[in-house]
Amino acid sequence: MKHILVTLMLAATAAFGAENQKPLKDVPLKDIDGKDTSLKAYSGKVLLVVNVASKCGNTPQYKDLEAAYEKYKDRGLVVMGFPCNDFGGQEPGTNEEVKTFCTTKYNVSFPMFDKVQVKGEPKHPLYEALTGKKGAFPGDVKWNFGKFLIGRDGKPIMRIEPKTKVDDPSVVAAIEQALAAK
Repeated sequence: MKHILVTLMLAATAAFGAENQKPLKDVPLKDIDGKDTSLKAYSGKVLLVVNVASKCGNTPQYKDLEAAYEKYKDRGLVVMGFPCNDFGGQEPGTNEEVKTFCTTKYNVSFPMFDKVQVKGEPKHPLYEALTGKKGAFPGDVKWNFGKFLIGRDGKPIMRIEPKTKVDDPSVVAAIEQALAAK
């Protein structure tokens, strides 16, 4: 059943490009050190965009995210952490504090970005493109560690709810399918 759901999600996102006026790769971002960047820096990669928090029941997912990054990075997967304080104030720290926490507690080596707002106003443009009314998967992110899989072509493939871990068989299958696509 999960594989059918993944297939349906892949098919449902085919129309995304026509509705979204600005390609995801053009959305301006800042890395955790405050440097300007965008998803263009990751062109041709499979991206797993995750809103993260340091003081959440889901925070141990950092371990699984790092393991997935280590396992698949040589095949083109990039896990991308976007700190977010939208849910219960569970990411109150500065970017420097978040970076220190992630690297010392979970040995995070995947790219981390500037703290963003993923729901409400002003929602970050990346999350507007993913979850806005005309986004790939309309509807606010429900909690910390919501995940979005984006294919090598820059089109969103799958929305993964916060409690679903990256090592769930349906997520692994979707990642491997995305990595196999050229």
